[in-house]
Amino acid sequence: MEDENSEELHGHTHSVPPSFSPYLSPPVTDTGYSRDPSTSSSSHSTDRHHIGITYADTAPTPAVDDPAVLRDDTWSCILVVVTFWFFVSMTLILGVYGSSNVKLGPNSSLLLQPSPIFVQNVKVEELDDPKPGLMLYAFYKTPTLDVLTTWDEAYNTSVQAYSHEEWIYYLNKGAQITVSYNVKTSSSVYLVIAQGNEGLNQWLEDPTYPNTTMSWNLINGEGLIQQDIYLPANYYVALGNMNSDAVEVQLNISIRALQYNTTSAYWSCSLSRRDCSLTLYFPKGNEALLTSAGPDQGTSSEEQQWVVRLSYGPRWVTYIAGVGGMTLVMLLAFHLLNKFQYVRGNRSAGQFGEIAASRAPLLTHKDDDLISWGSSCDCLSNDEDDTEDCPRTSAPGENVSADNESLTITRRLCAICFDAPRDCFFLPCGHCVACYDCATRQRYKT
Repeated sequence: MEDENSEELHGHTHSVPPSFSPYLSPPVTDTGYSRDPSTSSSSHSTDRHHIGITYADTAPTPAVDDPAVLRDDTWSCILVVVTFWFFVSMTLILGVYGSSNVKLGPNSSLLLQPSPIFVQNVKVEELDDPKPGLMLYAFYKTPTLDVLTTWDEAYNTSVQAYSHEEWIYYLNKGAQITVSYNVKTSSSVYLVIAQGNEGLNQWLEDPTYPNTTMSWNLINGEGLIQQDIYLPANYYVALGNMNSDAVEVQLNISIRALQYNTTSAYWSCSLSRRDCSLTLYFPKGNEALLTSAGPDQGTSSEEQQWVVRLSYGPRWVTYIAGVGGMTLVMLLAFHLLNKFQYVRGNRSAGQFGEIAASRAPLLTHKDDDLISWGSSCDCLSNDEDDTEDCPRTSAPGENVSADNESLTITRRLCAICFDAPRDCFFLPCGHCVACYDCATRQRYKT
């Protein structure tokens, strides 16, 4: 009987229809193969991964409050804050409150108002040979701009070919410049009033372009030009000669300026003797005023100009405290964000648990399915004599003994009819759990 069955099975094995080849396969003839129990669990785990089976009870939950993750994020946050504040500090120290050179004309009244939060002291030094006339004053509060000063300057100048002459004045809001001219030749020259070094340099790049200065004029003969001042800054009165010959020009410059009142100053320093430094009070601060003397008759325009350097000493306590304060604010915001994410994570995990509780896998894990444990040798060995040559295989944790002989026989029978031996494989999983007839019927059902 066993021989007939074996012969019949072999017949079935060789008569597998082509349409079932993707799903059923004859047993492997390599009888030396056996599954290692020590690697069975890992093999099944890998199989589950490849076929994409997942179970709700094994879904990982993100560790939002993991101390290692929080620690790394905290240090990253601190590094970002320190870097940001470093660039802000460098911008203030080297840019906004960096050292600068200032050129002043006669009767200048320059008010210095640095922030006492970032600046600790103000230092003023004269770069050229010391000349009398420069003074630095200190006030507890901003002085009033109510001192009206007027003066006239007359110049007979010869402007050389393709060159220019300039006169500088520092004027506050409300001042006025009036220039009367007399060109003594038939040639025309340019007369401009420019605001700051930038405006003058733009005009020098292209003297024929009229929109680079406050007042641009091509003059010839006699005339009068007047310009009102709306912002405190340095202003230049300049003559430009684009002719091939020198041009003689007579200028009369009248200035009406507003200066700050120095009667309420509590401290003063003359730069003709030494450099002057003023310490600012924290946090209200105080005001500094730099003034120059009026024009002297008979002196050249160069002798009535001063070049000084303004330096600001940083208040380092503010920058250090700023780093600490911004770090605390960022850490607090980061902590609140993590707390919000943790609450949302728990809420999502609870909803996922409710869904998972209503679902259960229809099939058990392969590690727990003892019926599917076997080998090609188990499927092909139908005689008792053949089983002596085959290595014994068992599921993890199974003890092979004489008492388990009935279980071994059961494992070699078809898991569907429990009558015929297992003589085919399912593809692509490779399980050998049924006879060919039962496997074929299952194929037609699905």
